Amino acid sequence: MSTPFPFTAVVGQDDLRLALLLNAVSPAVGGVLVRGEKGTAKSTAVRALSALLSEVAVVPGCRFSCDPAAPDPACPDGPHEPGAGAHRPARIVELPVGASEDRLVGALDIERALAEGVKAFEPGLLAAAHRGILYVDEVNLLHDHLVDLLLDAAAMGASYVEREGVSVRHAARFLLVGTMNPEEGELRPQLLDRFGLTVEVAASREPGQRVEVVRRRLAYDADPAGFTGRWAAEETAVRARIAAARELLPSVRLGDGALRQIAATCAAFEVDGMRADIVMARTATALAAWAGRTDVLAEDVRQAALLALPHRRRRNPFDAPGLDEDKLDETLEEFADSSGNDGNDGDEDPDPDGPGGGPDGGGGQPDVGPRGDDGGARPEESAEGEPAPAGAGEQSAVRAAEPFRTKVLSVPGIGEGAAGRRSRARTEHGRTTGARRPQGALTKLHLAATVQAAAPHQRARGRSGRGLVVRRDDLRQATREGREGNLVLFVVDASGSMAARQRMSAVKGAVLSLLLDAYQRRDKVGLVTFRGAGADVALPPTSSVDAAAVRLESLPTGGRTPLAAGLLKAHDVLRVERLRDPARRALLVVVTDGRATGGPEPVANAGRAARLFGADGVASVVVDCESGPVRLGLAGQLAGELGGTAVTLDELRADSIAGLVRDVQGSNRRAA
Repeated sequence: MSTPFPFTAVVGQDDLRLALLLNAVSPAVGGVLVRGEKGTAKSTAVRALSALLSEVAVVPGCRFSCDPAAPDPACPDGPHEPGAGAHRPARIVELPVGASEDRLVGALDIERALAEGVKAFEPGLLAAAHRGILYVDEVNLLHDHLVDLLLDAAAMGASYVEREGVSVRHAARFLLVGTMNPEEGELRPQLLDRFGLTVEVAASREPGQRVEVVRRRLAYDADPAGFTGRWAAEETAVRARIAAARELLPSVRLGDGALRQIAATCAAFEVDGMRADIVMARTATALAAWAGRTDVLAEDVRQAALLALPHRRRRNPFDAPGLDEDKLDETLEEFADSSGNDGNDGDEDPDPDGPGGGPDGGGGQPDVGPRGDDGGARPEESAEGEPAPAGAGEQSAVRAAEPFRTKVLSVPGIGEGAAGRRSRARTEHGRTTGARRPQGALTKLHLAATVQAAAPHQRARGRSGRGLVVRRDDLRQATREGREGNLVLFVVDASGSMAARQRMSAVKGAVLSLLLDAYQRRDKVGLVTFRGAGADVALPPTSSVDAAAVRLESLPTGGRTPLAAGLLKAHDVLRVERLRDPARRALLVVVTDGRATGGPEPVANAGRAARLFGADGVASVVVDCESGPVRLGLAGQLAGELGGTAVTLDELRADSIAGLVRDVQGSNRRAA
């Protein structure tokens, strides 16, 4: 086993280290989500935490880590008699993004269950993580069905495995720690709320600190054991401080003044539900214990808010996480005056080495940079409020109109892509539609089909009792139909014909609405724009929908309309993406008025480029942006060339009189 990098040797990242230490002091805080760019020691710090945790007492031989002082009466390996147990180090169990459901919750031996009637159960990662840490790297890329299982286990403290009438339940209480790069997509709100704390991490821009990071990493790589030994004293000191804080924790007093500040802060930032209040209270208590105090002070409440609220105040996926610290200070000050809690009502002075004061302290959330009211960067404006000139033939970016709920645009047929919520697909979850022989490990047994396959052979197999004689060849896998996520590739016309201020604002609002829909349906998205002399890939296919929103917001307009170039660029993007992810089907969304004026033979070449998508069977929709009393219908003609369908901006709204759902006809319409 490799020697982990010492926790105390991590340079900087004070908020990250503090959040992890608070969870070590009080697991009831509820885990931590670490957000940040790649290469910022997220995984290193999380893996190093396990060396600082106390050993766990377990029942000898129990695969589910039962506590010998209070064994689980429903443990599958039980019943256990209370008594002395063995001790083992605390575990950090890693959940791979591509793990199967059976790997997470465990698997039953279906053949033995049917033939012998025994619950032969192989525990999964949830059982291994019980009373330890469950670590998910790139948690935002976790499949939806695994997220659902995590939510259930985190809410109930137990895991349930159901397989055609055979049921197993075991305890699964763990500290959930996740890391993610926001550029690769956001988390579902339900899972986001399950993390007690969140921290933003970024690489230091200070040369001296960067030099020290490199120096320590090279020393560790050259001699891991020797490097770890040099930090042993610091590790022992932090381990002792955690133990002392845990012992002190039950004695910490959370007064009415601090509780009022917590409630007022959560109300001021309009967080949903009551979980934020509870997490803040537990975090503030843990902060006091970590500082060696028995009273919660205003500084503890402030630090707790900076760790517990940023990910809970987002009103939509395009909002940047973070808190307005001026507003936070005003709220705390207002309710300190009315409650008598001024932050210095304790008998002890704040520990200079505690939170906010020493190397183990926190300093609040890093500044995420200036953003507009809707989360996007804003162009420079003139004194009159109009966009400043951006060069000949080009207008600077305009703000998007308010997003709205769109119709459901889906790909026809049945796919086999990643789980999502857009188009029909054969998936591991959903309604049962039939049965087949298993290909590889059996995951979903179709009981009726299995019995039907085994029944004709019972006499030949010498059946003598009541049990059914089942062999491997009899087993049948249930086929299920659910929903998949697609690649939604936006091709946006940013030419001069679209540049009228109100018109482009409406277009951006429509695309932003479709991006919000893509976020909710777990799609990948890409963005191609065309104007002037050619087309650009503004955003390669990604799971980060908010990144696409930022690129859209800063999109300038002007110039001619090279429609053919935009379509050809989109065709290249889809060709490359098909090689990378062949199971994910694409949905092409072209946002244009249909005019083609750029390049040689613009109309003919645009038609030829459009027909490439029809030949490849790519589902497509054209959002017709043409306005005015006289309309040429060019967008509808383009949709015909693509083999898709056209909708106007008004028809795109879910509440329009045209209906609530529109399936993209794609190549099926062309064939008809």
